Amino acid sequence: MTGTLYERLGSSDGIQRIAGDLIDRHFENPQIGRRFADCDRESLKEVAAKFFISGTGGPNLYEGKDMVSVHRGLNINNDEFMAVLDDAMSAMEANKVGQREKEEVLYIFFSMKGQVVGQ
Repeated sequence: MTGTLYERLGSSDGIQRIAGDLIDRHFENPQIGRRFADCDRESLKEVAAKFFISGTGGPNLYEGKDMVSVHRGLNINNDEFMAVLDDAMSAMEANKVGQREKEEVLYIFFSMKGQVVGQ
């Protein structure tokens, strides 16, 4: 397959579906759901999609804070980080994302681990 990861994930429409599924899974995940209890689900879906779109080679739509600022003071641990990755894999599988693309997305997530865990 050719093209950017953004294109291979279905461009904006595909990424919005994946991000929406991901956020829904976070809210329902017993390991991390409590962290999202006071969040506006639809706003979070929009922000996550924009971040994901920008980070995969699409238009730069994300205007939010950097990962360290967003996660500072939350003391996210490794198990919670892995729960997020599990949700991401489930969301991508539900949206029939290819293996290569799943691996690339997981690489991106892992590259941000130091900016999220223990902040």
